[in-house]
Amino acid sequence: MITGASQADAAVLVVAAPDGVMAQTKEHIFLSRTLGINQLIVAINKMDAVDYSEARYKEVVEQVSGILKMIGFKPSEIPFIPTSAFYGDNIIKSSENTPWYKGPSIMDSLNNLKEPEKPSNLPLRIPVEDAYTISGIGTVPVGRVETGVMKKGDKVVFMPGGASGEVKSIEMHHEEIPQALPGDNIGWNVRGIGKADVRRGDVCGHVDNPPKVADEFVGQIVVLQHPSAITAGYTPVFHAHTSQIACQLIELNKKLDPKTGQVKEENPTFLKAGDAAIVTIKPTKPMVIEPVKEIPQLGRFAIRDMGMTIAAGMCMSVKQK
Repeated sequence: MITGASQADAAVLVVAAPDGVMAQTKEHIFLSRTLGINQLIVAINKMDAVDYSEARYKEVVEQVSGILKMIGFKPSEIPFIPTSAFYGDNIIKSSENTPWYKGPSIMDSLNNLKEPEKPSNLPLRIPVEDAYTISGIGTVPVGRVETGVMKKGDKVVFMPGGASGEVKSIEMHHEEIPQALPGDNIGWNVRGIGKADVRRGDVCGHVDNPPKVADEFVGQIVVLQHPSAITAGYTPVFHAHTSQIACQLIELNKKLDPKTGQVKEENPTFLKAGDAAIVTIKPTKPMVIEPVKEIPQLGRFAIRDMGMTIAAGMCMSVKQK
């Protein structure tokens, strides 16, 4: 879910009408927002299981709206669609089973999504999702261009490893293309790059403006849940773009008021669920991350431990290796 959300511009949040908001609903809304999704469609599904009740629909809309507001989405701009995926109600076209609902269907809402501006003027950044060996071509990394433009003949480098070479070819959907733009899911082949030089979690950029490798970085985080408290020394797994790396919180710098962002406490001893904070983070091995103000697409991360999302945040500054 994290990899998917970090690559998407929009999301459909599915909430079951009989159950309403569950723990995972909150987690998914929270992660979507943190990972940079700005457009949301909410499907209130399994309406057949509540006999297409308008009252139940309204209750669930209320519940979901409460969480959306809390993290900065505007419910008034989001379609809440009563659906039954099983029977196809309001998926393609308006359903007779919900005469009280006058809004768009799922398909209409998808067609109404706005294509975001392509950040092609930012430095090139392509997080590697995987690397394949293809006979006759060699090593082919695949991934989504987050920012910038890559052309055939460009000199590129893979960080944190540092292997570099010239782009020989770029393919999208099995067709060769002369250049790749933000949003393109591509495979590309680089002269002199072997299977050992590139792996999932690496980031490709131009040689003259390589991706930043953090020795440590300062992040602003919001704690979603934690069974006890988080203190300095805690080492959970950070998910940023396609990388998953254990990182240690070496210092808790400031506790913030989550609503206003003002400093509430300097050097707090611990953080618990609901707290927002500024922390200093040290990756246990080299990791690419960018300040969110410079390259927002590579500045966000989720923190996971014990099979759950503990927190999410964004990178404020990087102390490079």
